[in-house]
Amino acid sequence: MRAQLARIDAVLVQALIAAALSFAHLHDVASAAGQDGWKAWAYPVSVDLLLVAAWRRLRTGDAKAAGWCWFVIALTASLGANVATAGLLDLDQVPAWLRILVAGWPAVAFLGGTLLAHSAPAPHEDTEDEQDQEDAPDPAPELPTQRALVEHARKVAAEHHTRTGTAIDTPTLRARLGVPAPMADAIAAHL
Repeated sequence: MRAQLARIDAVLVQALIAAALSFAHLHDVASAAGQDGWKAWAYPVSVDLLLVAAWRRLRTGDAKAAGWCWFVIALTASLGANVATAGLLDLDQVPAWLRILVAGWPAVAFLGGTLLAHSAPAPHEDTEDEQDQEDAPDPAPELPTQRALVEHARKVAAEHHTRTGTAIDTPTLRARLGVPAPMADAIAAHL
């Protein structure tokens, strides 16, 4: 147990050191490219957040191609800053192409983060468990999470009715809840 804790601690320490150095390099490149003050600090944050979002997508098992794509893009930005500050780039005379890359990064990070956070999971075939659930008798016991989701859907539907004067339709409910279509249909049936 202690050996495992020591190994985990060493990995965490190494990760923190690498993150701190990479963060500093990204800040230095952004600052040299004309982004000063808080903007220079925002660049490393956006790169790190995109890395985390991509890593999270890779760990969930959904849309791994998108996860890998954005992970490589963010890793390239981080690695590029590390290499650039190693003396291969004169930070007093930053080339125009790097200024353009730094200026364009926020849009790239926003696009990647949005796609990773809000894209639908990849379609997949029904597993035996899902098939068993579909074949289950209609009055299945409701779990607390199901009740909570239906209650939340009721609040969303009530807010929609108050705002628009009409009952919420299933596609709008699905979009507001961020759930797959079959789940939205099932929730709508409870409303």
